[in-house]
Amino acid sequence: MQDTSGQVKLLFFFLTGLLLLWSGCRKDDPPQMQEDNPYLFSVPDHFPEPVYRFENNPLSEAGFTLGRRLFFDPILSSDETISCGSCHQPFAAFAQFGHHISHGVQDRLGTRNSPALFNLNWHTSFFWDGGVNHIESQPAAPITNPLEMDETLEHIVAKLRSSKNYPSLFQQAFGDTLISTQRIFRSLAQFMGLMVSAGSKYDKVMRQEPGFAFSAIEQAGLVAFREKCASCHTEPLFSDFSFRNNGLALIPNSQGLIDLGRGMIQAADSTTYYRFKVPSLRNLKYSSPYMHDGRFTSIDEVLDHYAEGVVATPNLDTLLTGGLVLSEQDRIAIKSFLETLNDEDFVKNPLFKEPVF
Repeated sequence: MQDTSGQVKLLFFFLTGLLLLWSGCRKDDPPQMQEDNPYLFSVPDHFPEPVYRFENNPLSEAGFTLGRRLFFDPILSSDETISCGSCHQPFAAFAQFGHHISHGVQDRLGTRNSPALFNLNWHTSFFWDGGVNHIESQPAAPITNPLEMDETLEHIVAKLRSSKNYPSLFQQAFGDTLISTQRIFRSLAQFMGLMVSAGSKYDKVMRQEPGFAFSAIEQAGLVAFREKCASCHTEPLFSDFSFRNNGLALIPNSQGLIDLGRGMIQAADSTTYYRFKVPSLRNLKYSSPYMHDGRFTSIDEVLDHYAEGVVATPNLDTLLTGGLVLSEQDRIAIKSFLETLNDEDFVKNPLFKEPVF
């Protein structure tokens, strides 16, 4: 039998060399992200699996940079005076400081408080009424809302195509200068999806980081919180993202109408009326005022409502029948615990600051 082992070895080395040469010459491979890359999305150890993981929207520094610029650029509004960042300010945990309800172009009054934006990849729906169920389509609603940015998607695309800088930014992010609504929304999703808030004291305690532990009053607050609040504000995201009627008095909004909440989306189902999405309780220090219409300006007012102000309106959540029993010690402890949910590293992260135009 002929010995072919030498020939086999030569063939093996030849093919291996070709493979290495071919792989080294490929120019279309995306750069590999390193573990310390700030443009890498990673799930915090104590968080559940997210809903959105960028499967069809590969993250890149250029894509994130484009999304951040679009988020803060008033070119997205009809009179080019209002940006996404006008109502979602970084220092306010991407809520709107000092406004009970949003202010749009020509200072038009909206009907709801601008919700804080963070940990959006875990959301199953968006807005107080859950009217949008995907992070990539979420921006279309405020852009086209006549009380907010009052613009059309077609006109935005035209403005960006004729702008000085955007064609090259899209080239860097997507490989060519094509500007489309899909690419606009995907770049915005890259920016918003990386806005992960998981650096509060609570998070560090949950991760058992050295040097971090709850004080006695904070631990008591955690116990009280889990007993009285966690059914809706579920850890670690501090929302179960459900829609509930929390017993707010029914008062007309800026348009003179009673806000139906989820009933705006499911009007045929009266059981959805006056239900609003449960907000996260993270970063409350920065995101006042509270509730869907910003009617409360302090945590004390919120606790007063749940202890004494719950109104038996239609579809009131059964957990709130009769309100919550909160002793003075409960209130002090819960407020101390809520302080541990504030993430200063997040609100001061330079990655999310408004860029220089």
